[in-house]
Amino acid sequence: MSQTSDQMELREAEITAHYPIALALLQGFDHAPRIGKGAAVATAEKSSGIGTRRRFRTTTPGLVTRRTTPAGAVQVMATIEGADADDALMSPVQATVLNVLRRSISIALAVAENYASVSGLGDLKRANLEGALPAARKTEFAELLAAEALITLYVFANATSYLLSSHQSEVTVEVGEVEEVLTDNGQTALHGALWELDQDIATHAPDDAHLVAAVTAYAEALMEKVALRAANAPRLAPFTTASWRVEADDFTVQGFSPAHKAKSTTLTMTFKKPHEVVGNHIAKYQALRLSKMLMAYDFERRLNPFAELGGFIFTFMGDGKPGTGKTTLIQMMAGLLNDYCQVAGYPFRYQNLSTDNIDSYQGKSGQNAKAFINNVLDPAAIGFGTIDDIDQLAGKRGDRQSSAGQLEITAVLMESFAGANTVVRGNCTFGMFSNYPENVDDALRQRAGARFLVDGPQTRDDYIDILYLLMGKNHDIPVGAHEVFSAQEIKQAVSASFASHSRPHEAGLLDVFDRVQSDIGDLDTIAKLGAYLKAIQEADERFTGRAIKNITDAVKVRAMDFELPDEWMENPELFLFKDYDAKAAMIGELRVPITTEMVVQEINRYADSEFRYADKSDEVAIDQMVRDFGRQEEAKKRYLEGKG
Repeated sequence: MSQTSDQMELREAEITAHYPIALALLQGFDHAPRIGKGAAVATAEKSSGIGTRRRFRTTTPGLVTRRTTPAGAVQVMATIEGADADDALMSPVQATVLNVLRRSISIALAVAENYASVSGLGDLKRANLEGALPAARKTEFAELLAAEALITLYVFANATSYLLSSHQSEVTVEVGEVEEVLTDNGQTALHGALWELDQDIATHAPDDAHLVAAVTAYAEALMEKVALRAANAPRLAPFTTASWRVEADDFTVQGFSPAHKAKSTTLTMTFKKPHEVVGNHIAKYQALRLSKMLMAYDFERRLNPFAELGGFIFTFMGDGKPGTGKTTLIQMMAGLLNDYCQVAGYPFRYQNLSTDNIDSYQGKSGQNAKAFINNVLDPAAIGFGTIDDIDQLAGKRGDRQSSAGQLEITAVLMESFAGANTVVRGNCTFGMFSNYPENVDDALRQRAGARFLVDGPQTRDDYIDILYLLMGKNHDIPVGAHEVFSAQEIKQAVSASFASHSRPHEAGLLDVFDRVQSDIGDLDTIAKLGAYLKAIQEADERFTGRAIKNITDAVKVRAMDFELPDEWMENPELFLFKDYDAKAAMIGELRVPITTEMVVQEINRYADSEFRYADKSDEVAIDQMVRDFGRQEEAKKRYLEGKG
């Protein structure tokens, strides 16, 4: 086995050597289920353990040549061949599924063989066969066999899901929880898995689309079940600390982490051009820059120069009143990324986490949120994940109105956005959007590294532009004395917007700012800026160290206060296709110096948002208490009137 960077190559000869065993397993074997409940399923007549050909189907009406197959007879090949009872020939999809299963079993057996060699399990197996296994090592032997079983099952399921991903359709199948997970050894484990897969195919696969969906659903459910078991299982270090590369399939085994095909999302949304986002100058500017930042990601190094140099926005919060343009901003950014990726030939993945992902089953909401995160994080694609109306989706801890599902989503998002295992590669970004950010859990909201105030049209020119835009062209009304969209010129508008934050906007923060300036003068040193931050913390105890980190990150973004040239996006050879070091050097040349004005503006911008949220949150709480007191008084009045 040769070493290639941090991965080991799983040679093709090692895989194909297991083809005969894999084929025999698919053709037939006996299995008496221990945990799963076998269903008597009407299938083509089988003879247990004997490979069968596709049988002749009679065309005589009313003549049925089918029987109930015993639960212990497992013939996955025959079950797949008989999935479409109206066709006497095997379909291309059925052949593909069988080939995928054979290859996945073979890959799993090859990885398990490597594990046995590295962990010492192979030596113990030989000693056991010879009757020379020391009694003192029997526990170790049993633990290694259980580890081998878990590894075999996970790699089999992972490879199956991966290799079938390009054949999936819109059809989905719910196979339920996997039950027959056996950990005696790798061979027994595969028997249990294939027995249950055989049951699911017979139950859920009347045609090709459902066949692929059923096999994929089972593989994903098996991965999930095995990964949970593996979390507390011993002897797995030789597997979890190594990785194996199957070059022919572009497939990598990395512990109990699922592999994903780098495929793009098919987007059906209506994209918006930047000039169609009226107002929202800073939010629009940051979204434009972030879109181009993402495109600097280096797929070979799996890192973005912006993430290393500083200034990359991994998470952001977009807040504003209803109807101010949050959806339009999402449509603009998704459209830009989609277009850039099409030019470069990169896979682009957009996904939205919505209230549909809240489930009444315990743990399911968290699983949905984790699947959303993992799909966007996939380092083999450019990702953009949005969480619209996050105040409704993620529960606020301590709020009795928050459901268990909402709290599960909150926990997953907090751990994913700034947890101990969070790795920011720079290939994706997450946007949280809300009309009522004050209702978002404080700790979750502070995990948003940047704030996009989506305040909609503000000026007279903005309102003329949005009216012109929404009226369309099916009219003869003259525009009048106005140059359409000139007010939406990004550079001029953004410069004015940033300058406006030289002084705070919120009354509470403005009092703090004026008091500090009157005491120590202009905020032109690190010490004075630190004193201002401490004064803000004394006024709002929620202004913690995480807030300071978010502010310094925003300042670093300002140091990258430039847009990558449009021609770099239009002609990939100029930038996108260059190596990582060349990209980093080109970006470094464009950086601008950090000034005290930038720092003051970013402190005010961030603190303004926190004061705005706190004021709204307090007012909402007070209004709620007033309504509660009013209801209590009215109830008491009616109660006394009733008694009288």
